[in-house]
Amino acid sequence: MKPESLSNLTISANFAISADGKISSLDHRPSGWTSKADHQRLLDLRRDADAIFVGRKTLQTDNMSLTVPQQERQPLRCIASASGKLTGEEKVFHTPGGAIHLWCQTLPSIELAGVTFHQRSLTEFLETLHQQHGVHHLHCEGGGTLLRALLEIDCVDELHLTWAAHTLFGGATAPTISGIPGLAMAQSQHFQLTHFEPLDGLDEVFLTYRRINTAP
Repeated sequence: MKPESLSNLTISANFAISADGKISSLDHRPSGWTSKADHQRLLDLRRDADAIFVGRKTLQTDNMSLTVPQQERQPLRCIASASGKLTGEEKVFHTPGGAIHLWCQTLPSIELAGVTFHQRSLTEFLETLHQQHGVHHLHCEGGGTLLRALLEIDCVDELHLTWAAHTLFGGATAPTISGIPGLAMAQSQHFQLTHFEPLDGLDEVFLTYRRINTAP
């Protein structure tokens, strides 16, 4: 069950998945393999968020700035990195935007000016964003390891997927939205489909799911 301290924090996530349920290939292909309509949807989903949350590998692979074009109010930019292996050359550190928060177990070996560091638990990090920084809607954009961590503390309220029927990534250990296939979660979680939108001529479908509580 979602922690009571986070009951007023909405957490959403957005992923593109291949026809075989992968979010990337074995060699971690960057984003850009889906349509322009999917990219526009990504930006539209960012507009409602107070903070965007991504893992380090996703940030680096996709060369992300974590900003919303042509919007005065920019979301906080939150990065998860257990290792702290950032170079300082990442686009996010050289692009104007919202304040940057790094949740990590190991501090980076380089200086990152203007970055706020957090080394407590994921739940405590989310509580800090919510209670001290006014975050009421946190939006996760990957990768699967980060989403799994959010799922494990039962904090994902809404899941947006673009199912791309035009791509098969294959690979038994290629990443999925919940991390590596075959690594079972401690318990199942239940979501209800609330939006189904096939894109004519693009072989893609926009899907939205809402978390439902099945506990007695």
